Amino acid sequence: MIGKLLDKLIFGAALLLALQLPLLTDHYQQYLSGLYESTQWQVNGFQTTAHRFGYASVEAMIERHLTNEEPSVRADANQKLATLARYQELQAGMTIFRQGNLISKTIYMFHPARLHDLEKTLTNFKPGIPFTLSGIAFGVIAALLANLILTLPFFLLARRRRQKQFAARSPVQRVKHT
Repeated sequence: MIGKLLDKLIFGAALLLALQLPLLTDHYQQYLSGLYESTQWQVNGFQTTAHRFGYASVEAMIERHLTNEEPSVRADANQKLATLARYQELQAGMTIFRQGNLISKTIYMFHPARLHDLEKTLTNFKPGIPFTLSGIAFGVIAALLANLILTLPFFLLARRRRQKQFAARSPVQRVKHT
């Protein structure tokens, strides 16, 4: 009886946790989208400046600035390089969040290089229940799998113990029991 209650509690807790993942990916996508938009605004400004001053590309302008004698111009060029690299990373992330499935989004989101972004997302995250069929289906399937993984060792241990007890009985007791 306690085993069945524990099984239900584990499933319930796993379900509540698993239902949060689709919501967290939605929040992360909103955070990523805002970051992408602001970075895109900066890159567009770089492109406008490069075009206005006759550079073939932003990269050509940055290369020229990196050779400048003025340290502040070189530092600005390095900041622009970092912004361009970040912009490319964000473009890849936006593609995953527009076209990918929940698993690819989760892998992207929990990558160690992006933990800072995940922490920022978690500061504004409020637990809830997803209103999409795919979110609920994911939660139920993930909870069932987690419940199976967590309770299977205990189930196997109890089964092994019952078999040992049954084998320890005398042959007469075994016949009466079956």
